[in-house]
Formats: sequence, C-alpha cells, structure tokens
Amino acid sequence: MNSPFLATGLSVSSGISTPVYRPRVCGKFIFAGDQKIYIRGVTYGTFGPSEDGHQYPTPDIVARDFALMATNNINAVRTYTVPPRWLLDLAHEHSLWVMVGLPWEQHITFLDDPQRTRTIEQQVRTAVKACAGHPAVLCFSVGNEIPSPIVRWHGARRVERFIKRLYRAVKSEDPSALVTYVNYPTTEYLNLSFLDFCASMCSSKIGTASRLISRGCKTSQVRSLCF
Repeated sequence: MNSPFLATGLSVSSGISTPVYRPRVCGKFIFAGDQKIYIRGVTYGTFGPSEDGHQYPTPDIVARDFALMATNNINAVRTYTVPPRWLLDLAHEHSLWVMVGLPWEQHITFLDDPQRTRTIEQQVRTAVKACAGHPAVLCFSVGNEIPSPIVRWHGARRVERFIKRLYRAVKSEDPSALVTYVNYPTTEYLNLSFLDFCASMCSSKIGTASRLISRGCKTSQVRSLCF
C-alpha cells in the first residue's frame, strides 16, 4: 500500500516518473520524507488573465521566472490564484514548492448568504481537485487575511467554523495535502488550531517578522510559517 505522503512526480524534461514525498508537519518543521524544508519563498502574481483564462504569464515566461528564482536560492512561491497544472510541472522541474492560494469572496459579509457559502466551498473543492496530488504543492491556503471588520461583523467563532469547513473540504479532495490560512495581527485572536500550520504575513523588517512568527495565530505556537 502506498504511503499517503508519497506522490508521483513527472519530470517535464525527461518524462520519467519518480517517487516524491509530499510535505508533512513534524513538530515545528516541515519535512518531505526525511528532508527538513527551510522555506525561502516569494509571492508570484496576481496577473491579468491570459487568452486561456489563466491568471499567469505564458509557460516560457514562467519557466524563465522560475529558473531565475532557483538560481537565486528561492525554493518556494506563493500564488493567490489557482495555478494550472503546467505551472506546477514547471515549479517541480525547478525544485520549487508552491503554496496554492484558494481565492474566494472573503472581503464581503460572506456568511450572510447560505448559498454563497455553499458556492465558496464548491469553488474550493474544484480548485483543489485541479492540483490534488501534485508533487510541487507545498500546501493549500484556505483564506488570506479576512478583514477584521468582517470578522467582527460575523463573530470570530462563526468565521473559525467556516475556515474549518473549508479545511475539511480540502482534506476530502486531497487528504495528504497540508492546509493553512494566512493570518494577520489584526485577527490573530482567531483560534485555528485545526490547521496543519499557520502562515503569517511578514514585514521586510526582521524584527517585525520575528514578532509575527512568534505570535502567528492561535494554533500551536511552533507551527508558524512566515511567507
């Protein structure tokens, strides 16, 4: 029986299928197999939609960008929209992990309409299916800095329950994938202890970044990632 943490990667250049371990959380670190991953990441996007509807540049431009990232010791990229499969292939070819953002209507009062919440969940499921099992996926992010006025309007507990609902939706589509939420100090009180790890937006100033990492969100304090 295959390990749930084992993915099959397809080399774009050679077409040879090779076993690749998917990321997992162990204590305060992220591992792929027995290898500890030290994330050195940058954001990628957002971009205007192309002719094929994807919000990314053409494959040749993406390949050039990823090659430059790898040359400069970057090993991860964060996207804000769902990447096409070919982009994940290129990331894998250049030894880059991808933090896949799952966009949805989080800057409006999304919990006021039950139909909207069902639509959001379905959007998340569809997005995860498109990337499920790919060896380049570092994690899925089920949200990105829900504004504090929205959290206050709905109440923290309702927002926490909805994020957990999305977390479970991701796990049902890709059980071995890591799932996170990108938090910010204005809503650091959210109790998101069900997440695999917590990601925090960091300032370029080292001191500020260190404080954000130490606070993260109300998950296990040792499972925070600064991106």
